Amino acid sequence: MAENFFATISRMKYIERWALMRNSRPENLSEHSAEVAMIAHALCVIGNVRYGKNLDAEKAALIGLYHDASEIITGDMPTPVKYYNDELKNAYKSVESAAEKNLLRKLPDDLRPVYEKIFSPDGGDLCDRERAEREQYMRRLVKAADKLSALIKCIEEENAGNSEFRTARASIKKTIGRFAGEMPEVKDFVDEFLPPFGNTLDELL
Repeated sequence: MAENFFATISRMKYIERWALMRNSRPENLSEHSAEVAMIAHALCVIGNVRYGKNLDAEKAALIGLYHDASEIITGDMPTPVKYYNDELKNAYKSVESAAEKNLLRKLPDDLRPVYEKIFSPDGGDLCDRERAEREQYMRRLVKAADKLSALIKCIEEENAGNSEFRTARASIKKTIGRFAGEMPEVKDFVDEFLPPFGNTLDELL
């Protein structure tokens, strides 16, 4: 029997982000997800190497790859609309959850449990509180990676002479500042790895 999961996931490349804004270069969901995966992995590595965390960096990368997969079905809802009020935010979360379940149903029964753990938090044994807390922390790092990717997009657009992203950049920077205040991995990435974004290839090399 043919299974549709991966053929459906491959359509992430057709979902354009920042739909309400003028872009100097369009960004699709597939490339955004790859960048989030890379940054989420790096944040976990920083946490493990520098701060003695025991985070699953490879799983964080996988979560990053699939973190917006539901948008294949829902489309990219602009942030100002998605978070306009609690009623709309909760409604969107419900739609998002239904879309994820729809995607997971496209997997064969024997493979589905593996991907369910990527899409949804795995708390493990109810008695294993430490594992559940690590999972929650790791998923927050993925959210931070998502915001860092969005900030990188804003930086690139402004450097291309597009002022359309000016207010988005300011708003996203505030959110990242909150993450950095709580999570040293995020602060390290912002301090050490974010500044070169927007440099020319000659400057990078």
